[in-house]
Amino acid sequence: MKQYKIGVVGLGAMGSGYLENLKADSRWHVVSVCDLNAERLDWAAELLPGVRTTNDAHDIITDTEIDVVGIFTLADIRPRLLKDSLDHGKHVMAEKPIASSVAEEKELLQTIESSDRIVAVNLFNRNAWYHEQMQEFIRHGEIGDLGVITISHQTPGLMPTEGHQPEGPPFHDCGMHYVDVARWYAGSEYDRWHAQGIRMWSWPDPWWVHAHGQFRNGVVFSITQGFVYGQLAETKVVRCGLDAIGTKGVIRMQHDFSTVRIEYHGVRRTAVKEGPYGGKKLDVMCERFARALDTGDTGLLPTARDSVIASEVSQAMLDQATANSAPCVGSPDEMAEILAHRGK
Repeated sequence: MKQYKIGVVGLGAMGSGYLENLKADSRWHVVSVCDLNAERLDWAAELLPGVRTTNDAHDIITDTEIDVVGIFTLADIRPRLLKDSLDHGKHVMAEKPIASSVAEEKELLQTIESSDRIVAVNLFNRNAWYHEQMQEFIRHGEIGDLGVITISHQTPGLMPTEGHQPEGPPFHDCGMHYVDVARWYAGSEYDRWHAQGIRMWSWPDPWWVHAHGQFRNGVVFSITQGFVYGQLAETKVVRCGLDAIGTKGVIRMQHDFSTVRIEYHGVRRTAVKEGPYGGKKLDVMCERFARALDTGDTGLLPTARDSVIASEVSQAMLDQATANSAPCVGSPDEMAEILAHRGK
């Protein structure tokens, strides 16, 4: 099988994860890496002896040896890098959102969809074995017609001031993943919703948001996302999962970022399955991107359009939650205490 040559731009948490997965996949040869942080470049050179390092993304984008550019920077500089990559005939693997504003994302989407290059955006849930198996159960008619999707993703995640500002507050930065999941299961576009948030520790942005409503095909949804779940609890706890409720049966899934547990309650089959959560599924993303390059079939890749829709809807829900006079609970002193604890 053909090996593809890639240049990686951005070696933060996501970029370093991609680099490790690309190294482990024989379909990929990492030619160059780019970052403004010299220590990260040194780490990459140690991980991949012989890799070229640079602090100028243009060196990668203009390199005729490279087939694919991986854009794993923060959102505010992704549009320029993505446009330049397409202008130089590169395929692109990118993190979400593809820009720091919905208007810029929509403009960029037109450029992407008018190109003949493959662009995939990491909506990682679409690469998850458990969601694929759950949707297969639904397609086999085991729960009848899908009527209700409930999603919870509540964790002690990033606190205010801890980064990701270009990606926005949690319901946009993280919540767009679950806005995408609900739309994927429903197989329809969002119709209407109501969103409520809460401003924790006197921070101006809601750090917990609940949205419920319906899709155009009548499926209803409930999405709850927040990084407020037990920030100072003695034992780490999360509430993450999805219920798909049909006219005849139900599927219940929950995970703790280590193990996924699925309970299938269908008309012909009742079963429980457990398996590994698998993090951000970067190994699957890299494998499927190489396969798409082989065949030209991008059907298994999360698309830029999916990302832009999820970004636009999650931002609209966040805006509504903010406008709905989100109440404030907690104090700046509590936030300082949490930040100090997390910094230990």
